Amino acid sequence: MKAIVIAAAAALAIGSNIAAADEALAKKSACMSCHQLERKVVGPAYKDIAKKYKGDAKAAEHLVHVIKKGGKGVWGPVPMPPHPQVSDADAKKLADWVLSL
Repeated sequence: MKAIVIAAAAALAIGSNIAAADEALAKKSACMSCHQLERKVVGPAYKDIAKKYKGDAKAAEHLVHVIKKGGKGVWGPVPMPPHPQVSDADAKKLADWVLSL
């Protein structure tokens, strides 16, 4: 029983470290200039994005595309500019993190 509790605590710690690292990646990539976790700024709140795409199996792939190529018209008149400097791997991490919120 003690081993199970320790394993669960370790998994939670790792999960929160991953979430913190992915939020740090969002900050480093300047995503937080237009997005926040819980409130709309220029772009939608990350939690609103997660809610919109909940259950969509292709959501991560779509968000990677939007991060890299930009997008418009989904969340209003302000387009999201493309971010080609974000690597495919980092775009995937960012998309997965947003969808996990």
